Amino acid sequence: MVASLIFIYEMDLIEKFIDLDKIEGNRRWAMKRVLIVYYTLGGNTEKAAEFIKKGIESEGVEVVMKKGIDTTLEDLLDCDGIVIGSPDYFSYMAGGLKDFFDRTYYPSRGKVEGKPYFAFLTHGGGGKAIESIEKISASFKFKKVMNPVLIKNAPSKQDGERLFEAGKEFAKIIKG
Repeated sequence: MVASLIFIYEMDLIEKFIDLDKIEGNRRWAMKRVLIVYYTLGGNTEKAAEFIKKGIESEGVEVVMKKGIDTTLEDLLDCDGIVIGSPDYFSYMAGGLKDFFDRTYYPSRGKVEGKPYFAFLTHGGGGKAIESIEKISASFKFKKVMNPVLIKNAPSKQDGERLFEAGKEFAKIIKG
């Protein structure tokens, strides 16, 4: 009992002098963080991502939301879960999202296996690009924890509610 109290007291002292979140690999002290990586040209996928972001944040989970071309390896390594979004371009994910996967695949090997994810897609009718996202996610060995959300065209009010709820559900999974 005394040892436990001393440890707690020491941790309190350490936290006053050192920002534990800045120490590499010490994410256990920080708020859970979700990375939403997506790409958009027309804006529909970004609107969908915003609904998901709000759902995740409503559960007290931090969100980093970036376009694929702006997302870094550190963003991927520092998150507790990943949400992947794309428009459907010729039955494939957007090039701006694929760029992220191309840049991070080899440097992240052995560091992201089992990381929880789910995907969402905006499309004009086909929706087959979800297959490319799921295949590349399997290559990274991410763990699929939810079914994908497919949105035809711009998100409607009902779609926004579905996306918000998906974000909430994913945050609950991340929090454990």
